[in-house]
Amino acid sequence: MYPLRSTRSLGSPRSSARLATSVALLLSSSGLGLAACSGNGSTTSMEVDSTAGDEALGTASEALQSFAFKMVPSAASAASGCLAHARANVRIISAGQVEIMEVDAAGLPPSTEFDFFVTQVPNAPFGLSWYQGDMRSNAQGRAFQTFIGRFNPETFIVAPGVAPAPVIHDDPPFPDACQNPQTAPVHTFHLGLWFNSPADAVAAGCGNATTPFNGEHNAGPQALSTRNFPNEAGPLLHVQ
Repeated sequence: MYPLRSTRSLGSPRSSARLATSVALLLSSSGLGLAACSGNGSTTSMEVDSTAGDEALGTASEALQSFAFKMVPSAASAASGCLAHARANVRIISAGQVEIMEVDAAGLPPSTEFDFFVTQVPNAPFGLSWYQGDMRSNAQGRAFQTFIGRFNPETFIVAPGVAPAPVIHDDPPFPDACQNPQTAPVHTFHLGLWFNSPADAVAAGCGNATTPFNGEHNAGPQALSTRNFPNEAGPLLHVQ
């Protein structure tokens, strides 16, 4: 049985404060979207009454639904015998047109940088994967980050045709591709956290594998994953 929980509760005061900050940032932004190499993408803006204050935010929060689950040491970490006590509590709050994902990790090596991805499957070869952002642990091995995007059963990647792609990083072993592969819609329901550096992974006893899972494509091995969920039924599938 894999652990999952769906609830309307907004959790502890600390979590509620983080949610309030996330929602405030979301509502005050002029728009959310992905930049494409070329095309006719547009951005949707939202007008917010800045005088509404906490009362309006609290009212909106009452209608939000959240879904919580855990990330566990990855298959690579388990094979290396490292990060035995590392975990991440993840909460995804449905905010209508987007979701707010809070990742609260503990038991990581202290003062270490990591990279966070949405993936097709939790273990190698991972399938299609989408870089979300970075996390850095503090001196106690805790790391927290908030991501805003589409994290629910509609999360997918599609490429109707082949098109040229910019080559920014051309160093081996993982240089940029100069074009994309064509693919029908592929759902991506899993999450993964990677060491930003192979050297940091070695220092933590996690092996020296080099992987493409950071901005420069020279990351270390995967640290945490959602391999506690089935390959074709990752946690994002369960978000309402």
